[in-house]
Order: sequence, then C-alpha cells, then structure tokens
Amino acid sequence: MHDLVIRGGTVVDGTGAAPAPGDVAIDGGRITVVGRVDDPGTEEIDATGKIVTPGFVDIHTHYDGQVTWDPLLTPSTWHGVTTVVMGNCGVGFAPAKPDEHEWLIGLMEGVEDIPGAALSEGMRWGWESFPEFLDFLDDRPLAIDIGTQVPHGAVRGYVMGERGARNEPATADDIAAMARIVRGGIEAGALGVSTSRTIAHRAIDGEPVPGTFAAEDELFGLGRALGDAGAGVFELAPAGVMGEDLAAPAREMDWMCRLAEATGRPVTFAMSQHDLAPDQWKDQLELALESWDAGIPIRPQIAGRPTGLLLGLQTFHAFRQRPSYEAIAELPLAERVERMRDPAVRAAILGEQPIADPRMAFIGMGLDRTFPIGDPPDYEPAPETSIAARAEAAGLDPQELLYDLLLEDDGRALLLRPLLGYSNFDLEPIREMLLHPTTALGLGDGGAHVGAICDASIETTMLTHWARDRSRGARLPLELVVRKMTSDTASLYGLGDRGVLAPGLRGDVNVIDFDGLTLHRPEMVYDLPGGARRLVQTASGYDATIVAGTVVMRDGTDTGARPGALVRGARSA
Repeated sequence: MHDLVIRGGTVVDGTGAAPAPGDVAIDGGRITVVGRVDDPGTEEIDATGKIVTPGFVDIHTHYDGQVTWDPLLTPSTWHGVTTVVMGNCGVGFAPAKPDEHEWLIGLMEGVEDIPGAALSEGMRWGWESFPEFLDFLDDRPLAIDIGTQVPHGAVRGYVMGERGARNEPATADDIAAMARIVRGGIEAGALGVSTSRTIAHRAIDGEPVPGTFAAEDELFGLGRALGDAGAGVFELAPAGVMGEDLAAPAREMDWMCRLAEATGRPVTFAMSQHDLAPDQWKDQLELALESWDAGIPIRPQIAGRPTGLLLGLQTFHAFRQRPSYEAIAELPLAERVERMRDPAVRAAILGEQPIADPRMAFIGMGLDRTFPIGDPPDYEPAPETSIAARAEAAGLDPQELLYDLLLEDDGRALLLRPLLGYSNFDLEPIREMLLHPTTALGLGDGGAHVGAICDASIETTMLTHWARDRSRGARLPLELVVRKMTSDTASLYGLGDRGVLAPGLRGDVNVIDFDGLTLHRPEMVYDLPGGARRLVQTASGYDATIVAGTVVMRDGTDTGARPGALVRGARSA
C-alpha cells in the first residue's frame, strides 16, 4: 500500500526525456516508483488523459513580505509552482535593525511595486539578523517550499546606515562586515546573495537601490563570501538590462565572468531583449556560452514571454495626465466609467493635451505596440492587432479607440504594452533564448509589480503557448518546456532533491489536463492587507498540485494542507 498513487498518466519527468505512459507512487513525501505501480494507494489520482510533471521551481519571486501573511503565495500556486526562491534583485527584509523596517518597506515598494501600506499592515516582524529571519520562516505554515537569498540592499543599509542607503563608496571594513553577513546567511541556509545595478530600480524616495553603483571590490567581497562558504548563487539585475545604458552589458559580462571563475559559484543575471539594441542579447549569450564551455558557471536568466505593462482604468493609462480625467480619477470605478461615457466628458478628455510626464511618454506614443490582451490572453499579438493598426484600418483616431477600449467590460478591460522581449513583434528571440543551453527560466516576479505587471503565470504560458498553441512560429517540445521549469531551475540553485520524477526525490508533482489547460485574463483584486490592490491571474486545468506527497491545490482550489517548508541550503539527490 502506497501513500499516494498517480495512475495512468503521461509522465514528463523533467529530465528532457520524451513523455511516456506510467504511474507515480509516493511514500513518506518521496517518490518511490515511476513506471508501473501494481500496489494500491491510500489515496489515488486518476491521471488518464493527463500529463504528470514535477512541481515547478520558480527561482525569481519577491514574496519576502507576502510570506509573512499568505501561506499559499498566490498567484504562483495557481500555476503548478511547488518551490519558490525569493530575495532577488538585492531587496528584502533581513538583516533589519528595528528602526529600518519602514526604510526596507520603502525600498521594496519602490523597486517591486508592492504597496507599502499593505506591507506595513500585513508584515509580522520577528528578526534582526538574517539567520533569525530564516528561523522565523521555519515556523511559517506554508503550502509550498520557499528558499531565499541575502539581499545586498538590506545588508548595505544594515552595515553602512545612511551611507549605504545613499550609495556612498564602501570602505574595506564595510566590505568585510557585509561579507561576514553574507557568509553567515549562506551557512544558515540562504541559497545565495542578490544585488541590483540597474538605475531603473529605485526606492520609493527616488534613490537608486543600495549597491547600484557598488565598486568591483564590494561585489567581489560578496562573491568571495559564497566561494569561502562553498555554496550559493550570485543573482543580480545588471546595469543595462532595460536598455538604459547600451555600453553596460559588455562591462557587466566582464566582471560577472571573472567573479564566477574566481569563486566557482554560479552567477545568474536578468537578460532580455530591449528596443534600443534589439540584438544585444545575442552578444551576451555568445559570451555566456564561451564561459560555460570553459567551465565558468554563468547563467542568463530569461522570461518565457514579453515583460509587459497591463494598462487600464484600474492600473494606469495615457489619459491620466489630462486635466479632465484627473478631475474624476478618484471616483469609484463604476462612477468613473459612467462619467467617461458622457459625450461631453469624452470630448473634453480627448481634446486636451496631456501634462508632460516622461515616464508616461512610452504609453501615449506607443499605440503601435499596445494591444488588447484578450481572454485567454495573447502574449504574441500580431502587429495588425495593435491599437494604432486597428484604428488606421477603421479610419479612427487611435486615441479615440484607446479611450473606448478602456471602457470595455465596465472599465475592467486591460491592454498589453510589451516593454521587453517583443522588439520584432514576435517571440522568436525568446524562443532562441529558451533553446540556449546556458539560460535559466525566471523573471516572473511573483508577488511583485502588483499594480502594472502580472507575470507569475509564466509557467502556464510555457505549457499553453510554447508547447501547444503557438501559431506564429515554431513551438517547443513539451519535454523541453517542462525541463526548463523543473530540473534546470532546481539544479541552478543546487536543489538536487526535486525537479525530476525519479525514485528517492521529493514528491512534488503536478497532474495537468494539458489539452484543457487555460490561462485566464489578469484581473485586479483588492485582497492585500488593508484592502490594497494587486493584479492576479488564474488558470484552469491543474487537476492537482502535490507538495511532498500531499495535495495542496485541487482543481485550482486550496485544500488547506500545509506541507511546505523553508529550504535551507543546497541538497543532493
């Protein structure tokens, strides 16, 4: 008698091997049989006509605050994720002196667009040092497993105070103190250290993230702490990732490769296609492959779909800067929509020039790159479906069409404005990145950017778009897609006990109705602490998501089970 038997499915085991019919048995939280299972299970799941995969390992999330109040860590658990890694991009909440809590919240709010009021109301503090933070996480009830990294920004502020927050140069003593904290965190169970060097990442007060301009001796000090501990990943958002500095990527690749070679520890960095130099990513991949072939562990981290803003009356849009709209902007949505449908209000708003705001210029001037997202959402929209193209075809003013589209679905309509990964109006660059041997799937930012971006559902896009539905280009094999979300991401962080369906490994499993899997349109909800808003996205077709042999989600619904735990450090198979 087994604890759980998943019977009669098509096993996609996470190694990249071709799908094959088979059963999976789990006992004591571990997989015991993959293939034919003759003995019954105390609990059985009929997977006939379904695929059976390892649980997905999402290495780029920002649940650092949400984990203190939400055991489910939605929306990730709605998309087959059974392990998340947080503490990315140099922001997090440990170490933290008691008088730094609000500063750290402001840092997270500014960089990751998580409402500071929700963090202030929802977070439960119970630590100062990073090891104490891990002890706090150990006591949290969780549906899925979590791992975390030591954030450079918090460490810099803790060691250097105001000097660190304002990005003043670190002294040798500062660097030594930071390195001790990083090594102590790694030895206590952190999975790595993270930093950010892009000027696009700023605290709520407008200051760049602490560490943005860190000199090489500071970066290498953090990296050597990993090398001395013999564990951990160095993760970063590099300078130039948003196209803000076209010369930066070559400089960043130089020191990252030297750091990985000197420490022997993996360096993983955010990489994407941007419009200012649409082929620059190819140079980065070429350098990454040269390093990889030389035994230097460099891993570009990529997204499985364009990183895009969701525009709408509940998020933000080009009319926000027009006086007649500003006059009604604070009305409840239903009242605002009613007023906007008034012909006089419509004429007034459309007849006004927007107040100059460089941050909003790309929205108003980019209607050839703005698309109705659809339901199910289309993340590879054809150029002729853009607002500008549709308006031209219909003989309309693009601004008028934009106005009317925003009012659809009683003002809940959303438009997609791809920012990264869509320079050529197709996903061939992302497909090439996904096929590259050095890349790791990430950048979904689960828990973050809740007012404008909703990409924690990338895992479902990988299955529906890349493995099943894509019509504007070649698809990807299902076994490759699953491998990129499981063993590839798990192995980067040294989590050799998961990511593959094999005897002895963790009983983290998804049972998925692959043919019926559907990604739903993002929607705005108001369920953060204090009633703050966030964009979420659900899916249907995940029959069961299993963590350590226990079903935590069934048909998209929480079962109430809490088998998840903090993952302390790397582990072998």
